[in-house]
Amino acid sequence: MVYTIVVHLYAKNSAESISKLHDKLVEASNVYSKDQETISWFVMQDNQDKRAFTIVERYEHESSQKYHLDNPYWKTFNPYVEPLLEKPMDLRRFNEL
Repeated sequence: MVYTIVVHLYAKNSAESISKLHDKLVEASNVYSKDQETISWFVMQDNQDKRAFTIVERYEHESSQKYHLDNPYWKTFNPYVEPLLEKPMDLRRFNEL
């Protein structure tokens, strides 16, 4: 069964915040996609509301998150991203059917 995390992020209303968040998410996808037991880790930006982003993380098992959380990049991600957001991240966890 595939374990999936979906995270919605909403950038502050400034071109700088949107651009920085966009670039950081692309960078994170390149880093995290290489983690052990990660099936995919991709990001999307809403085609109408450029402030709205979504991350979809797919892992072999729920326990696979260990490799993601042990990645040294993880310690830099939230401290960089959170000041760019208008509201807290909306994180949801799923088991694919």
